[in-house]
Amino acid sequence: METFQRLLRHKTAVFGMIVVIVVLMMAALADVLAPHAYDAMYTEHMLEMPSWQFPFGTDQMGRDVLSRVLYGSRISIYVGFVSTILGACIGIPLGIIAAYYGGLIDHVFMRIIDIWVAFPIFLLALVVMVILGPSVTNVVLALAIVRVPTLARVVRGTALSVKENDYIQAARALGSQDRRLLLCHILPNCIAPVLVLGTLEVATAILVEARLSFLGMGTQPPTPSWGSDLRANILFIEDVPWIAIMPGLAIFITVLGFNMFGDGLRDALDPRLKEAQSSAPR
Repeated sequence: METFQRLLRHKTAVFGMIVVIVVLMMAALADVLAPHAYDAMYTEHMLEMPSWQFPFGTDQMGRDVLSRVLYGSRISIYVGFVSTILGACIGIPLGIIAAYYGGLIDHVFMRIIDIWVAFPIFLLALVVMVILGPSVTNVVLALAIVRVPTLARVVRGTALSVKENDYIQAARALGSQDRRLLLCHILPNCIAPVLVLGTLEVATAILVEARLSFLGMGTQPPTPSWGSDLRANILFIEDVPWIAIMPGLAIFITVLGFNMFGDGLRDALDPRLKEAQSSAPR
Protein backbone atom coordinates (compact mmCIF):
# COMPACT_ATOMS: atom_id res chain seq x y z
CA MET A 1 0.00 0.00 0.00
CA GLU A 2 2.83 2.40 0.86
CA THR A 3 4.50 1.64 -2.46
CA PHE A 4 1.26 2.35 -4.32
CA GLN A 5 0.88 5.67 -2.48
CA ARG A 6 4.42 6.68 -3.46
CA LEU A 7 3.59 5.70 -7.03
CA LEU A 8 0.49 7.92 -7.04
CA ARG A 9 2.58 10.88 -5.85
CA HIS A 10 4.83 10.47 -8.89
CA LYS A 11 3.09 12.57 -11.56
CA THR A 12 4.94 11.14 -14.54
CA ALA A 13 4.30 7.61 -13.25
CA VAL A 14 0.58 8.32 -12.98
CA PHE A 15 0.54 9.64 -16.54
CA GLY A 16 2.42 6.57 -17.73
CA MET A 17 0.08 4.27 -15.80
CA ILE A 18 -2.95 5.93 -17.41
CA VAL A 19 -1.41 5.47 -20.87
CA VAL A 20 -0.66 1.80 -20.13
CA ILE A 21 -4.23 1.20 -18.89
CA VAL A 22 -5.72 2.92 -21.95
CA VAL A 23 -3.56 0.88 -24.34
CA LEU A 24 -4.47 -2.35 -22.52
CA MET A 25 -8.15 -1.45 -22.76
CA MET A 26 -7.74 -0.64 -26.45
CA ALA A 27 -6.23 -4.06 -27.04
CA ALA A 28 -8.86 -5.88 -24.98
CA LEU A 29 -11.86 -3.99 -26.40
CA ALA A 30 -10.72 -3.52 -29.99
CA ASP A 31 -13.72 -5.51 -31.25
CA VAL A 32 -16.06 -3.12 -29.42
CA LEU A 33 -14.24 0.18 -29.98
CA ALA A 34 -13.30 -0.26 -33.65
CA PRO A 35 -15.96 1.36 -35.89
CA HIS A 36 -15.11 -0.98 -38.79
CA ALA A 37 -13.44 -4.32 -39.40
CA TYR A 38 -9.68 -3.87 -39.71
CA ASP A 39 -9.63 -5.57 -43.13
CA ALA A 40 -12.82 -4.04 -44.54
CA MET A 41 -12.02 -2.13 -47.74
CA TYR A 42 -14.18 0.82 -48.78
CA THR A 43 -12.89 1.44 -52.29
CA GLU A 44 -15.07 4.52 -52.71
CA HIS A 45 -13.35 6.14 -49.71
CA MET A 46 -9.66 5.50 -50.47
CA LEU A 47 -7.23 8.03 -48.91
CA GLU A 48 -10.12 9.96 -47.41
CA MET A 49 -9.56 12.74 -44.89
CA PRO A 50 -10.63 12.24 -41.26
CA SER A 51 -14.39 12.43 -40.86
CA TRP A 52 -17.16 11.24 -38.55
CA GLN A 53 -17.33 7.97 -40.48
CA PHE A 54 -13.55 7.52 -40.51
CA PRO A 55 -12.07 9.53 -37.57
CA PHE A 56 -8.46 8.85 -38.62
CA GLY A 57 -9.17 8.74 -42.34
CA THR A 58 -8.63 5.77 -44.67
CA ASP A 59 -5.54 4.26 -46.23
CA GLN A 60 -4.70 3.51 -49.86
CA MET A 61 -6.97 0.43 -49.80
CA GLY A 62 -9.92 2.23 -48.25
CA ARG A 63 -9.43 0.63 -44.82
CA ASP A 64 -10.28 2.57 -41.66
CA VAL A 65 -7.03 3.75 -40.05
CA LEU A 66 -8.57 4.06 -36.56
CA SER A 67 -9.75 0.44 -36.62
CA ARG A 68 -6.32 -0.76 -37.71
CA VAL A 69 -4.62 1.28 -34.96
CA LEU A 70 -6.94 -0.25 -32.35
CA TYR A 71 -6.41 -3.81 -33.58
CA GLY A 72 -2.68 -3.13 -34.00
CA SER A 73 -2.44 -2.48 -30.26
CA ARG A 74 -3.16 -6.18 -29.71
CA ILE A 75 -0.05 -7.23 -31.61
CA SER A 76 2.13 -4.71 -29.79
CA ILE A 77 0.86 -5.66 -26.33
CA TYR A 78 1.04 -9.38 -27.08
CA VAL A 79 4.58 -9.20 -28.42
CA GLY A 80 5.74 -6.85 -25.64
CA PHE A 81 4.41 -8.86 -22.70
CA VAL A 82 4.91 -12.41 -23.97
CA SER A 83 8.48 -11.81 -25.17
CA THR A 84 9.40 -10.15 -21.86
CA ILE A 85 7.86 -13.01 -19.84
CA LEU A 86 9.66 -15.63 -21.92
CA GLY A 87 12.93 -13.75 -21.59
CA ALA A 88 12.42 -13.51 -17.83
CA CYS A 89 11.74 -17.26 -17.58
CA ILE A 90 15.23 -17.85 -18.95
CA GLY A 91 17.12 -14.83 -17.63
CA ILE A 92 15.95 -15.00 -14.00
CA PRO A 93 17.09 -18.61 -13.38
CA LEU A 94 20.40 -17.94 -15.12
CA GLY A 95 21.07 -14.85 -13.01
CA ILE A 96 20.09 -16.44 -9.70
CA ILE A 97 22.05 -19.66 -10.28
CA ALA A 98 25.15 -17.74 -11.37
CA ALA A 99 25.01 -15.48 -8.31
CA TYR A 100 24.24 -18.22 -5.79
CA TYR A 101 26.84 -20.78 -6.81
CA GLY A 102 29.51 -18.38 -8.05
CA GLY A 103 32.90 -19.71 -9.06
CA LEU A 104 33.16 -21.51 -12.37
CA ILE A 105 29.38 -21.53 -12.95
CA ASP A 106 29.17 -17.77 -12.51
CA HIS A 107 32.23 -17.22 -14.71
CA VAL A 108 30.90 -19.39 -17.56
CA PHE A 109 27.38 -17.93 -17.42
CA MET A 110 28.59 -14.35 -17.35
CA ARG A 111 31.05 -14.84 -20.22
CA ILE A 112 28.22 -16.24 -22.31
CA ILE A 113 26.07 -13.26 -21.33
CA ASP A 114 28.90 -10.85 -22.24
CA ILE A 115 29.12 -12.37 -25.72
CA TRP A 116 25.34 -12.20 -25.97
CA VAL A 117 25.28 -8.51 -25.00
CA ALA A 118 28.02 -7.67 -27.51
CA PHE A 119 25.49 -7.88 -30.35
CA PRO A 120 23.20 -4.85 -30.77
CA ILE A 121 19.65 -5.70 -29.74
CA PHE A 122 17.97 -4.83 -33.02
CA LEU A 123 20.66 -6.47 -35.14
CA LEU A 124 20.45 -9.70 -33.15
CA ALA A 125 16.65 -9.70 -33.40
CA LEU A 126 16.93 -9.10 -37.13
CA VAL A 127 19.33 -12.01 -37.56
CA VAL A 128 16.99 -14.31 -35.63
CA MET A 129 14.07 -13.19 -37.81
CA VAL A 130 16.05 -13.89 -40.97
CA ILE A 131 16.72 -17.41 -39.71
CA LEU A 132 13.20 -18.14 -38.42
CA GLY A 133 11.20 -16.20 -40.99
CA PRO A 134 8.68 -13.34 -40.55
CA SER A 135 5.71 -14.05 -38.28
CA VAL A 136 4.31 -12.83 -34.98
CA THR A 137 5.41 -15.99 -33.16
CA ASN A 138 8.95 -15.67 -34.45
CA VAL A 139 9.04 -12.00 -33.44
CA VAL A 140 8.15 -13.05 -29.89
CA LEU A 141 10.88 -15.71 -29.87
CA ALA A 142 13.46 -13.31 -31.32
CA LEU A 143 12.71 -10.59 -28.78
CA ALA A 144 12.69 -13.11 -25.91
CA ILE A 145 16.15 -14.29 -26.94
CA VAL A 146 17.63 -10.78 -27.09
CA ARG A 147 16.14 -9.76 -23.69
CA VAL A 148 17.63 -12.66 -21.71
CA PRO A 149 21.10 -11.08 -21.05
CA THR A 150 19.76 -7.84 -19.56
CA LEU A 151 17.36 -9.63 -17.24
CA ALA A 152 20.02 -12.15 -16.20
CA ARG A 153 22.54 -9.43 -15.33
CA VAL A 154 20.06 -7.43 -13.23
CA VAL A 155 18.88 -10.50 -11.33
CA ARG A 156 22.47 -11.65 -10.76
CA GLY A 157 23.45 -8.28 -9.30
CA THR A 158 20.47 -8.30 -6.93
CA ALA A 159 20.98 -11.92 -5.94
CA LEU A 160 24.67 -11.33 -5.12
CA SER A 161 23.69 -8.80 -2.46
CA VAL A 162 20.68 -10.76 -1.18
CA LYS A 163 22.61 -14.01 -0.59
CA GLU A 164 24.99 -12.21 1.81
CA ASN A 165 22.17 -11.19 4.16
CA ASP A 166 22.13 -12.68 7.66
CA TYR A 167 18.81 -14.48 7.23
CA ILE A 168 20.20 -16.37 4.22
CA GLN A 169 23.22 -17.45 6.26
CA ALA A 170 20.93 -18.46 9.12
CA ALA A 171 18.68 -20.51 6.83
CA ARG A 172 21.72 -22.24 5.38
CA ALA A 173 23.04 -22.98 8.88
CA LEU A 174 19.67 -24.53 9.80
CA GLY A 175 20.06 -26.97 6.93
CA SER A 176 17.84 -25.40 4.24
CA GLN A 177 18.50 -26.93 0.85
CA ASP A 178 19.70 -24.85 -2.07
CA ARG A 179 16.37 -25.20 -3.85
CA ARG A 180 14.49 -23.78 -0.87
CA LEU A 181 16.95 -20.93 -0.45
CA LEU A 182 16.70 -20.01 -4.13
CA LEU A 183 12.91 -20.21 -4.43
CA CYS A 184 11.77 -19.02 -1.00
CA HIS A 185 14.40 -16.46 0.02
CA ILE A 186 16.47 -15.16 -2.89
CA LEU A 187 13.94 -15.13 -5.73
CA PRO A 188 11.23 -13.11 -3.88
CA ASN A 189 13.81 -10.42 -3.09
CA CYS A 190 14.71 -10.12 -6.78
CA ILE A 191 11.14 -9.46 -7.92
CA ALA A 192 11.13 -5.67 -7.44
CA PRO A 193 13.98 -4.87 -9.88
CA VAL A 194 12.59 -7.45 -12.32
CA LEU A 195 9.20 -5.71 -12.30
CA VAL A 196 10.80 -2.35 -13.04
CA LEU A 197 13.05 -3.72 -15.74
CA GLY A 198 10.21 -5.79 -17.18
CA THR A 199 8.07 -2.67 -17.63
CA LEU A 200 10.88 -0.96 -19.53
CA GLU A 201 11.55 -4.14 -21.52
CA VAL A 202 7.93 -4.22 -22.71
CA ALA A 203 8.41 -0.73 -24.15
CA THR A 204 11.62 -1.80 -25.86
CA ALA A 205 9.96 -4.92 -27.28
CA ILE A 206 7.07 -2.85 -28.69
CA LEU A 207 9.53 -0.51 -30.36
CA VAL A 208 11.68 -3.31 -31.80
CA GLU A 209 8.58 -5.14 -33.09
CA ALA A 210 7.49 -1.96 -34.86
CA ARG A 211 10.95 -1.65 -36.45
CA LEU A 212 10.92 -5.27 -37.60
CA SER A 213 7.42 -4.94 -39.03
CA PHE A 214 8.43 -1.70 -40.73
CA LEU A 215 11.22 -3.61 -42.48
CA GLY A 216 8.83 -6.40 -43.45
CA MET A 217 10.40 -8.91 -41.04
CA GLY A 218 7.65 -8.86 -38.41
CA THR A 219 3.87 -8.99 -38.60
CA GLN A 220 2.70 -9.68 -42.14
CA PRO A 221 -0.25 -8.05 -43.93
CA PRO A 222 -3.21 -8.04 -43.72
CA THR A 223 -2.75 -8.46 -39.95
CA PRO A 224 -2.78 -4.93 -38.49
CA SER A 225 0.49 -3.81 -36.92
CA TRP A 226 1.65 -0.29 -36.19
CA GLY A 227 5.02 -0.92 -37.80
CA SER A 228 3.74 -2.56 -40.98
CA ASP A 229 0.96 0.04 -41.36
CA LEU A 230 3.52 2.81 -40.95
CA ARG A 231 5.62 1.23 -43.66
CA ALA A 232 2.68 0.92 -46.07
CA ASN A 233 1.32 4.42 -45.37
CA ILE A 234 4.58 6.38 -45.34
CA LEU A 235 4.62 6.38 -49.15
CA PHE A 236 1.63 8.73 -49.06
CA ILE A 237 2.83 10.99 -46.25
CA GLU A 238 3.18 14.05 -48.47
CA ASP A 239 -0.41 13.91 -49.75
CA VAL A 240 -2.27 12.34 -46.82
CA PRO A 241 0.03 12.62 -43.78
CA TRP A 242 -2.53 11.49 -41.19
CA ILE A 243 -2.48 7.83 -42.28
CA ALA A 244 1.23 7.64 -41.41
CA ILE A 245 1.09 9.94 -38.39
CA MET A 246 -1.54 7.91 -36.51
CA PRO A 247 0.35 4.57 -36.30
CA GLY A 248 3.58 6.44 -35.54
CA LEU A 249 1.85 8.44 -32.81
CA ALA A 250 0.45 5.24 -31.30
CA ILE A 251 3.97 3.77 -31.10
CA PHE A 252 5.37 6.97 -29.58
CA ILE A 253 2.67 7.39 -26.91
CA THR A 254 2.68 3.71 -25.91
CA VAL A 255 6.46 3.47 -25.56
CA LEU A 256 6.55 6.78 -23.68
CA GLY A 257 3.81 5.61 -21.31
CA PHE A 258 5.57 2.34 -20.44
CA ASN A 259 8.90 4.15 -19.92
CA MET A 260 7.36 6.78 -17.64
CA PHE A 261 5.48 4.14 -15.67
CA GLY A 262 8.63 2.06 -15.29
CA ASP A 263 10.62 5.06 -14.12
CA GLY A 264 7.99 5.92 -11.50
CA LEU A 265 7.71 2.30 -10.41
CA ARG A 266 11.46 2.23 -9.82
CA ASP A 267 11.26 5.29 -7.55
CA ALA A 268 8.25 3.85 -5.71
CA LEU A 269 9.87 0.47 -5.06
CA ASP A 270 13.23 1.97 -4.06
CA PRO A 271 12.75 5.51 -2.70
CA ARG A 272 16.34 5.50 -1.40
CA LEU A 273 17.55 5.65 -5.01
CA LYS A 274 15.72 8.91 -5.62
CA GLU A 275 16.98 10.36 -2.33
CA ALA A 276 20.56 9.43 -3.23
CA GLN A 277 20.22 11.06 -6.65
CA SER A 278 18.78 14.25 -5.17
CA SER A 279 21.54 14.50 -2.51
CA ALA A 280 24.39 13.78 -4.92
CA PRO A 281 26.73 16.74 -5.59
CA ARG A 282 26.14 18.52 -8.88
